[in-house]
Amino acid sequence: MTEEEFLAVIDQSLLKPEATPEQIDRFCDQAAEYRFGAVCVNPIYVRRAATRLESMRSGGGECDRPRVVSVVGFPLGACTTDSKVAEARRALDDGAVEIDMVVTLGTLIAGDRVAVRKDIESVAGVVHRTWGGLLKVILEVATLTEVQIALGCRCCVEGEADFVKTSTGFHVAGGATVEHVERLVRLASPIRVKAAGGIRSLADARAMLDAGAARIGTSRGVAMVEALRESRA
Repeated sequence: MTEEEFLAVIDQSLLKPEATPEQIDRFCDQAAEYRFGAVCVNPIYVRRAATRLESMRSGGGECDRPRVVSVVGFPLGACTTDSKVAEARRALDDGAVEIDMVVTLGTLIAGDRVAVRKDIESVAGVVHRTWGGLLKVILEVATLTEVQIALGCRCCVEGEADFVKTSTGFHVAGGATVEHVERLVRLASPIRVKAAGGIRSLADARAMLDAGAARIGTSRGVAMVEALRESRA
């Protein structure tokens, strides 16, 4: 994988609740400088991030990316479908082009396929039909059994999601592992897989990509790129 290809699969993320507007500005500037595939921010900062990145494009900079990603039902997923739809609609209206939504975890664990599918399908309808964006569904796989993961993947396929995503990175059960990614690749095909949660080094990212991940969600993208450049110097 070339450096350009690596940059394109990084969703550089700043989702900590204490992030300030000034930190978001610096985060976007840095992400644009490195030309990551996307920046992922909380809904409150979507308009700010989209406006700042667009101003760079207007100023003649080479900033065809990053795209703006936001999260829905984050980090618990324990809100109504109507709330998720409204949150997604607002984020898209503010400038996001991709949505990472958290599955209703308790409903999935209870085995309610219909409710989980409808939850995903409702958000997918807004993301696809209204804005033409991408939907990623976070399953929080570290909390799930094999059967529950398989059900979650099936609901994502039936609900017309574009990606399944391993983790929020905020759950006490932990983040992504190579085994999680391999399992999702196997169970969710043809949907793509985003690995996120605890991916802190270039070696971590490479392992996830080798396991079949198509995207990497991380707050450590800059350090990874610098490590990649060092290894090729």
